[in-house]
Amino acid sequence: MKSKMLFNLCLLVVFAPVFVQSSDASFNDDVLGLIVFKAGLQDPDSKLSSWNEEDETACSWVGVTCDPKTQRVTQLSLDSFSLSGHIGRGLLRLQFLQILSLSNNNFTGSINPDLTQLGVLQVINLSSNSLSGFIPDGIFKQCGSLRSVSFARNNLTGQIPESLSWCTTLASVNFSSNQISGELPSGLWFLRGLQSLDLSDNLLEGQIPQGIANLYDLRALNIQKNKLSGQIPVDIGGCVLLKMVDFSENSLSGSLPESFRRLSSCSCLRLQRNLFAGEVPGWIGELTNLESLDISANEFLGRIPASVGNLNLLKELNLSRNHLTGGLPQSMANCSNLSVLDVSLNRLTGNLPPWIFKMGLQSVSLSGNRLGYSMQYSSITTLASSVQGLKVLDLSSNVLSGEIPADIGVLGSLVRLNISRNRLFGSIPSSIGKLKMTQVLDFSDNKLNGFIPSQVGGAISLLELRLERNSLTGNLPSQINNCSSLRSLILSHNNLTGPIPSAIANLSKLEYVDLSFNNFSGSLPKELTNLSHLVSFNISHNKLLGELPLGGFFNTIPPSAVSGNPSLCGSIVNLSCPSVHPKPIVLNPNSSNSTNGSSLSRNHPKIALSISVIIAIGAAAFIALGVVAVSLLNIHARSSMADTPVALTLSGGEDFSSSPTNDPNYGKLVMFSGDADFVAGAHALLNKDSELGRGGFGVVYRTILRDGRSVAIKKLTVSSLIKSQEEFEREVIRLGKIRHHNLVSLEGYYWTPSLQLLIYEYISSGSLYKHLHDGTSTNCLSWRQRFSIILGMAKGLAHLHQMDIIHYNLKSTNILIDESGEAKVGDLGLARLLPMVDRCILSSKIQSALGYMAPEFACRTVKITEKSDVYGLGILILEVVSGKRPVEYMEDDVVVLCEMVRGALEEGRMEETVDERLGGNFPAEEAIPVIKLGLICASQVPSNRPDMEEVVNILELIQCPADSQEEL
Repeated sequence: MKSKMLFNLCLLVVFAPVFVQSSDASFNDDVLGLIVFKAGLQDPDSKLSSWNEEDETACSWVGVTCDPKTQRVTQLSLDSFSLSGHIGRGLLRLQFLQILSLSNNNFTGSINPDLTQLGVLQVINLSSNSLSGFIPDGIFKQCGSLRSVSFARNNLTGQIPESLSWCTTLASVNFSSNQISGELPSGLWFLRGLQSLDLSDNLLEGQIPQGIANLYDLRALNIQKNKLSGQIPVDIGGCVLLKMVDFSENSLSGSLPESFRRLSSCSCLRLQRNLFAGEVPGWIGELTNLESLDISANEFLGRIPASVGNLNLLKELNLSRNHLTGGLPQSMANCSNLSVLDVSLNRLTGNLPPWIFKMGLQSVSLSGNRLGYSMQYSSITTLASSVQGLKVLDLSSNVLSGEIPADIGVLGSLVRLNISRNRLFGSIPSSIGKLKMTQVLDFSDNKLNGFIPSQVGGAISLLELRLERNSLTGNLPSQINNCSSLRSLILSHNNLTGPIPSAIANLSKLEYVDLSFNNFSGSLPKELTNLSHLVSFNISHNKLLGELPLGGFFNTIPPSAVSGNPSLCGSIVNLSCPSVHPKPIVLNPNSSNSTNGSSLSRNHPKIALSISVIIAIGAAAFIALGVVAVSLLNIHARSSMADTPVALTLSGGEDFSSSPTNDPNYGKLVMFSGDADFVAGAHALLNKDSELGRGGFGVVYRTILRDGRSVAIKKLTVSSLIKSQEEFEREVIRLGKIRHHNLVSLEGYYWTPSLQLLIYEYISSGSLYKHLHDGTSTNCLSWRQRFSIILGMAKGLAHLHQMDIIHYNLKSTNILIDESGEAKVGDLGLARLLPMVDRCILSSKIQSALGYMAPEFACRTVKITEKSDVYGLGILILEVVSGKRPVEYMEDDVVVLCEMVRGALEEGRMEETVDERLGGNFPAEEAIPVIKLGLICASQVPSNRPDMEEVVNILELIQCPADSQEEL
C-alpha cells in the first residue's frame, strides 16, 4: 500500500498539469489531494487514521464533508486536531471546496497565496496556529466567492494587503492577535458587504481614515490594542447597523463624534484606555440598546449625564479612572438590568445612594472618590433579596462614616469586600463569620476598635485579610486556623496584645504576614518554620521575647522585620541568646550546713564561684589563645608571600610542560592560545597602577601581551585553601574550555605553591556596578540596554549550568559590559578551585555579595544547587531594573531591594520601582513581567525558583518584538 501511495505521489508531481486537464483520471482528485496534504503533516493523535488512499471517495473520512450528489469534497474542517506541519499544495486539487477550517492546530510556515484560486471557496479559517510571514498580497486578487477569512492568533507580520479592498464579496475579516503593522488602508472602506472587521491586538498605527460610513452593513468593528492615534472618524454614525464597537487600548483622542448617537442598534461600546476628553455627552442615553458601556481610563470630566438612566438594557457600566465630578444621578436607579457598576478613581462627591443596594448588582466599585454617608442608614437584612447575588463590593478610599452594619453577614455571596480607607468606627461585627465565600476582606485604614471576633474563622475561603491601621485590641483569635487558604494576613498598626498563636503555623499557604506595630508579647512559636511559602513576615515593633525560630524563611528574615523587639535574640538581631544550663552549684561561704563549707568560708572568703563562671572564663581564655595563634599564622603567611620571588616559565598553546627547575618558587605560566609573553615582563604583572578592582577571591590587574592583546590578571587570595597543583590545573583547564558569548573567557593561568594567577580576556567597558551606581557615569542605561544585559546574564548563566558548574558569587561587580553593551558573566567557577565547597568559606570570601546570597547558604541542611545562582540572578534583575543596590543604607533605615519591590507589588506600584532616571521611557508590558520574574527567581524557597533555561525562555517571550530594534 505504501509503495502505491509513493507511486501516486510521484505521478502527482510529474503529471500534475495533465491531471488538472484530465476529467477521466483513474482515481479521485479529492482523495489524492488530501493524501498528499496528509503526507506533509504530523498527526500525533492519529486523528486522520481514517484517511485511506484505497478509498474511492473521501466522503467518509473524519473532518471531510461532500456534496451528496457529486461526491466531491465541499468542506474540510480539522479544527483542534493537534496537527502540525505546512499547509501543502495538495489542497489545491479540491476544486469544489467551499469551506477550509484548520484552526487551533500548530501549522507553521507562510500562507499559500494560491488558496483563493479554488473557484468556489467561501470560508478560510486558519486561526490559532503558528503561521508566520506576511499576508500574501496575491491571495485577495482572485478571491472569487470568498466571504469569510480569519488568520487570527498567528505570528503574521507586515501590513494589511492593499488587494484586500478588491475582495468585494467579503463579509467577515479577522486578522486579530498578530504582529501586523503600518496604517489602516483606506481601501478597507470599499468592502461594502463587510459585516465584521477584527484587527485587534496588532501593531497598527496612524489615524483611522475617513470613509467608514461606506460600510453600511457593518455589525462588528474591533480594533482594540493597537497604536492608533487621532480622532474617531466623524462619519462612523453612517454604520447604522453596528452592534459592537471596540476602540479600546489605543491612543485615540478628542471628543466623541456626535454621529455616534445614530448607532441606535449598538449593544456594546468599548473606548477604555485612550485619551478621549471633554464631557460624557448627554446623547449617550439615546443608545438605548446598549448592554455594555466602558469609557474608563480616559480624560473625561464633568458630571455623569442623567440620561444614562435611559439605558434600561445596560448590564455593565464602567466610567472609572476619569475626572468625573458631582454625584451619582438618581436616574441610574432605572437601569434595572445593571449587574456591574464601576465608577472608581474619579472625583465624585455626595452621599452613597441607597439604590446601589436595591438593584440586584453583582459587582459595585466606588473606590477612590469622596462619597460619604453612614453605612448604618438601614439594616442590610431588609435588602436581603436585592443583595444576595452581590459578589464584589469596593467602597474603599471614600469618606464613609458610621459603624459596619451588624448584619453584614447577610452578604453571603460576596467574594471581595473592601471598605478600607474610610472613617468607619466601632467594632468588627461577628457576622463576618457568615461570609463563607469571601476571599478578600479589607477593613484597613479606618477607626475600628474592639476585638477581632473569633467568628472570623468562619470565613473559610479567605485568601487575604487586611485590618491594618485601626485601633483593634485583644488577642489574635486562634480560630484564624480555620481559614486554611489564607495567603495574606496584614494586621499592622493596631493595639493587639497577647502571644502570637501557634495556630498560624497551620496556615500552610501563608505568603505575607505583617503583625508590626502592635503589642504582641511572648515568644514566637517554633512551628512557624513550617510555613514554606513565606515571602514576608514582619513582627517589628512589638514586645516579643526569646529566640527567633531557626529554619526555613527565618534563617534569612531581614533585620528590619524583627526590629523594635528589645528582648528578641538570635543572629539576625545580633544578640546571642542566654544558654540554658542547670541551676549552677554555688559554694556559699556563709553556709552552716557543712563543716567543709564553714572551713572554706573562713580561710578563702573570696573564691565562691559558680560553675558557669568558671566555664565562661575558660572559654574566653581558649578563644583568646586561638585569636593569637591565627594572627601569628597570618603574619607568617604574609611574610612568606612577600619574600617569594615571582619567576615565570612561559609556555604557549597546549604545552603544559613543567618548569625547568625543581625550585618550588619557580612559576609556571600557561596560555591556552596566542602569545604567552608580556610586554612589560613578569615584574609588571602585579603593578599597583594597573589594578582594576578587588573581589572576594582576589585582586584584578590589567596587562598587555606581546601580540598587543590586553588581558586581566586575577591574583587569587585563597592560596591557603587552594587545591594541589594537579587538581588546580585540571579545574583551570576545564574552565578554560568554556566559551560563550555571555561569559568572560579564561585565557590562561600561572602557578606557584604560594601564588596563583588567572588570566582572563579584558573587558574595557567595566562592570555592571559601574554603569548602574558610579556617580561619575554620564550615560544612563536605556531600557533596551538593560533588557539586553538581563537576557545576556541569563544566557551566560544557563550555559554555565549546562556545564554542571555553579557560579556561587553572582553580583553586579562580576558582570562586565563589553563595547557593544553585551553582558559577560565573570569570576565563574572559582569556588571549584577550593578543596571543598564549604559554605563558611564561601560566606567569608564573598561578604561583598551582601544581598545576593541565597538563604540556603545560612542553612546547613539545605543543599547548594544551581538554584542558588538563580536567586542571585533574581536580585541582579531587580538591581538592573530599579538602578538600586540590593541593600542600601539610609540615615536611619536599611532598605532591602527585594522587600521594597515586593511591597510595591502588593500595593500595585510596580512601575514606580523602575529606575527613575529612565524618565518613564520604558515599555510597562516588558518591565513589569521582568520585575515579577526577578521576584520569582529570588524566592526564599529554592524549589519555587525556575531553572535558567526557563528564565531565558521567559525573557524571550517577554521581549516586545516591535521594540527589539528600538532604543528606549
